[in-house]
Amino acid sequence: MANKPILHTPVITLNDGHLIPQIGLGVLRIDDEGVVPVVESALETGYRHIDGAAGYNNEAGVGRALAATGFNTGEARKSLWLTTKLRDSQQGYDSALKAFDDSLDKLQVDYVDMYMIHWPTPFDWRSGETWKAFAKLREEGRVRTLGVCNFLPEHLERLHEETGEWPAVDQIELHPTWQQREVVAFCKAHGIAVEAYSPMARGADLNAGDGTIERIAEAHGVTPAQVILRWHIENGTIIIPKSVHAERQRENLDLFGFVLEPAEHAAIDALDGPTRAGHDPLTFTYA
Repeated sequence: MANKPILHTPVITLNDGHLIPQIGLGVLRIDDEGVVPVVESALETGYRHIDGAAGYNNEAGVGRALAATGFNTGEARKSLWLTTKLRDSQQGYDSALKAFDDSLDKLQVDYVDMYMIHWPTPFDWRSGETWKAFAKLREEGRVRTLGVCNFLPEHLERLHEETGEWPAVDQIELHPTWQQREVVAFCKAHGIAVEAYSPMARGADLNAGDGTIERIAEAHGVTPAQVILRWHIENGTIIIPKSVHAERQRENLDLFGFVLEPAEHAAIDALDGPTRAGHDPLTFTYA
């Protein structure tokens, strides 16, 4: 690994003026021990954006990796975008402040770059109160940017009505067969950056469209995964592909040596379908 050049990624300017690296490492479904070498190899490869969450139950492991590599302090810390998310069960003003203290301790940092509401839980809506706690953390300099995950336009509007703010980022399930165009259009109209989780539908979309992705990959001498991630990049979407393998992590960053032809991009656009890979924001609660 050590002799390979570090890969660099473009940044997206958010509505609060902060700059987020367009590609990050997702760490969902990696245990607290296993996440340490995964984060260490990602940092070595050139990732400067780690997307975590209290609900992943591995914040302490991420913190150990940051401490071991020196990315938890000083200039190295300034070069890193670190996201974490509040557990749904800890939404609310006082509970969110308490939960954040716990996350910061586990991550072994003085601040996080982005703190996010994980799910809107409209059946038990607490996002307005939670946001007020987030705003206090921002005022204190312990959080830089405020975001949400899985919010539909109706939830974004309700949050705006209650707080006067639009989040900087909405992290949603987004991949070629589940493009959420209405949500994306709403976010774009309101200056909210879109961040895609499950950007390849956990691998399911690699075979989408009767070989469409494979054909495009062959034409460019890249992998099907790189084709899908390149499509996201060209759409201006922030992506957080997860991989525990150093070579795959590298491949997921190496998206800037080719460009999709307009017809190829359109062919991927045409794969949109009616089925999500994950959960329904109207009914789901997590952690």
